[in-house]
Amino acid sequence: MKRLYQLVIALVLSVSGAFAQNTQPATDPVAENMLLYQRNVGGWPKAVGEVKVDYNKTLTEEQKAATKAGTNRIDATIDNAATFKEINYLVNAYAKTNNKTYLQSAEKGIRFLLKAQYANGGWPQYYPDSALYRSQITFNDDAMIHVMQILDNVANRAKGFEVVDQALVAPSADAVKRGIDCILKTQAKVDGKLTAWNQQYDKRTLQPVAARKFELVGLSASESASIVEFLMHVPSPSADIKQAVKSAVAWFDAVKLTGYRFDHIQDDKQPTKRDGVLVDDPSSVIWSRYYEIGTNRPFFSGRDGVKKYNLTEVENERRQGYAWYGTWPKKIMVKDYATWAKKYNVN
Repeated sequence: MKRLYQLVIALVLSVSGAFAQNTQPATDPVAENMLLYQRNVGGWPKAVGEVKVDYNKTLTEEQKAATKAGTNRIDATIDNAATFKEINYLVNAYAKTNNKTYLQSAEKGIRFLLKAQYANGGWPQYYPDSALYRSQITFNDDAMIHVMQILDNVANRAKGFEVVDQALVAPSADAVKRGIDCILKTQAKVDGKLTAWNQQYDKRTLQPVAARKFELVGLSASESASIVEFLMHVPSPSADIKQAVKSAVAWFDAVKLTGYRFDHIQDDKQPTKRDGVLVDDPSSVIWSRYYEIGTNRPFFSGRDGVKKYNLTEVENERRQGYAWYGTWPKKIMVKDYATWAKKYNVN
């Protein structure tokens, strides 16, 4: 009898253990690393101690502890797609694993984005760190547009964000609305005509300001293209949005550079063994990253912060290490704008 009792107990324990094991939520190694790097404020850093965050890296227990110990850092940012990519990944990871920890982390990140927004609708590059240019309203590298894409998905319960807390829907919709208002207010006007956008703006005055030494005040074809693409996806656009898009597209057309392409090449004679060069190409149309406000003259700058009108005058490290030219507005000009203008009767 005793033996039978022991067998029954062993069987019960075995079944209980198997059940407990089967009810443990599935995990994703990348998502697990993201949990470690998330700051208490809700956002994520792009680097720690100048070392870029790599979520694919397998961390030792010691490294995990050290990473988690940094949760109080104030280095959360929307630069270089930080916080944007983590929220997107975690929402997708939740859909695949049903691990609620991932969804909760994404929702904390969304609340961070809502908290970081200024009353005027803009977003700073970093929050709460306000050193240097980090507190300025930042379109640079599509930072603010990335934020608005996430919040727009939350507001519309789209692209996997249907699972996000319903309480975040209304605040996200309001944040997007105020973000669009900020975009419209910061579009540069020259001689009474709307043109494009600078990379950063003063958080109080909404006037264009410089960022890094080689990122001077000027109209940016790259960031402006992303802004226009976002505005073109706004349903039932207002008259102001229509005018903003129409004006920006007219500016893209006016400043395009025909007959050139920009190549990053191998050049052993250069200090970096590489170079960025403008090449004749009759079939190519490109845009400069920066245009002087008022003249639409392309310009460049190195780490000395001095404006130059010839890329060859910029030091090799910056010449080959930055996207001085690109085709950013091409899709808008070739396809998207015509379809959009016809749909919304924009002449």
